[in-house]
Amino acid sequence: MAMTITEKILAKASGKKSVRPGELIDAKLDIVMCVDVTTPPAISMLEQHGIDKVFDPEKIVVTPDHFQPAKDIKSAELHKRLDEWAKRHGIKHYYKIGRAGVCHALLPEQGHIRPGEVIVGPDSHTCTYGAFAAFGTGIGSTDLAAALATGTLWFKVPASIKFVLKGALPKGVYSKDVILAVITKIGVDGALYKAMEFTGSALKEMSMEARMTITNMAIEAGAKSGIIGFDEITKKYLDEHLKGKKNYTVYESDKDAEYESVVEIDCSKLEPMVALPNLPSNGKKISDCAGKAMDQAYIGSCTNGRIEDLRIAAGILKGKKVAIRTIVVPATPEIWKQAMDEGLFDIFYDAGCVIAAPTCGACLGGFMGVLAAGEKCVSTTNRNFVGRMGHPKSEVYLASPATAAASAVEGKLADPRRYL
Repeated sequence: MAMTITEKILAKASGKKSVRPGELIDAKLDIVMCVDVTTPPAISMLEQHGIDKVFDPEKIVVTPDHFQPAKDIKSAELHKRLDEWAKRHGIKHYYKIGRAGVCHALLPEQGHIRPGEVIVGPDSHTCTYGAFAAFGTGIGSTDLAAALATGTLWFKVPASIKFVLKGALPKGVYSKDVILAVITKIGVDGALYKAMEFTGSALKEMSMEARMTITNMAIEAGAKSGIIGFDEITKKYLDEHLKGKKNYTVYESDKDAEYESVVEIDCSKLEPMVALPNLPSNGKKISDCAGKAMDQAYIGSCTNGRIEDLRIAAGILKGKKVAIRTIVVPATPEIWKQAMDEGLFDIFYDAGCVIAAPTCGACLGGFMGVLAAGEKCVSTTNRNFVGRMGHPKSEVYLASPATAAASAVEGKLADPRRYL
C-alpha cells in the first residue's frame, strides 16, 4: 500500500506494515524532550501514582529553557524539581543551566534528532524536528507522564497535506516569509491535526536552519506535525552534528501516496511578510504595512534564534543604530559563543542592542522583553496572540530576522530589501 513519509514512520514505530489516516496506533518513542515549565507537572503525576522510573534514561533529553535563568521563586522551584528528577534517574542528556538552551534549537544542534524517528515533547513546537524527515509533535504534561514511564504513546495517524514550494526565494525573502505566506493562505486551522509535508524547488536551496523555521510553525496552522524529506543538505548537517547513534532510516513518500490536498506556493513571487496582530495567519506584504511605528524588536526564539538568523540580522544592523529597544537572544550557548567569536556581538552592541543569554522568556511573555500596555513589538517568534508577549493591550508583529532588524533601525515596520 502506498504511504506518505509520515505514515511510513508511524507504521514502523507501531510495528505495522502499513497505517492509514485516522487509524489509532500505539507507537514506540525514540526521543522524549523535557523542559522546565511542563515537565514538573508530569513528574508530579507519576509520583501520585507511585511511579518513580523512566523507560530509558538515554532516550530522554532535558533542558530548562522557558524561564532560564530562573526569573523568580516559582521558576527556581521548577528548575530545582527538574534538576532533582533528572539526577535521580540518571538522565544522560541533561543540559543544565550554563549549557541549557532553547529546546528546539538545542536538540538538533547536539545530535539528538535523526530521520525516521518519533520525537515528542511537552511543547507545541516540537514539530520543528520534522525538518529532519522525522515525526515530531507536541504533547501535554499528562501524555508526557505516560511517555516517560512507558516509552509509548497512542496516536491517531494524521492525514497529510502536501505543500509544493515552487521557484526560488527572491532577495530579502526568507523561510520565515514562506511559512507566514503558507499560514496566511490556509488559516490557523487549515491543517488541523494534519501532517504538513513540504517539498519543491524552493526547499533545495534552504539550509537546515531555514527548514526548521518552516516546520517549527506548522502548529500555527493547527498541524499535528510538519515534515521535510531527506536530502544532501540534511545528510551534511547530520554528519556534522550527530554525536551518538549515527545510523538512521530514511523514509520517502511513495509517488502514488494519497494526500488530503496539495497546495502550491510560487515562492519567486513572495515578498517579505509580516503577521499583524493577533493571528499568525494575519499576514501582510511588507509593502502593505511598512511604516507602522514599533516600540521593540525581538530577534531570537526557537523559530529564528539560530546562527544563520543572527548573521542575517547583523548584516543589516552593521554600522547602524537601532531606533527602538532591540533584544537579541541566541538560542543556545553554542550559538551564543559562535556569534561572539564571529564578531556579531560587536555589531549588535555598537547598534545599541541588548544581548541576552539563551532563553524562551520573552516569546511567551515571561521575562527578558515583556511588553507594557500599548507597546508594539516586531518579533521573530512564532505567535502573536493577544497578550502573548506581555500586556493584553500590547501587540506582536511576526517577521523574519531581516525584517525585524530593518524595523529596529527605522523604528517602524520596514522593508529589509533596501538594506541588502
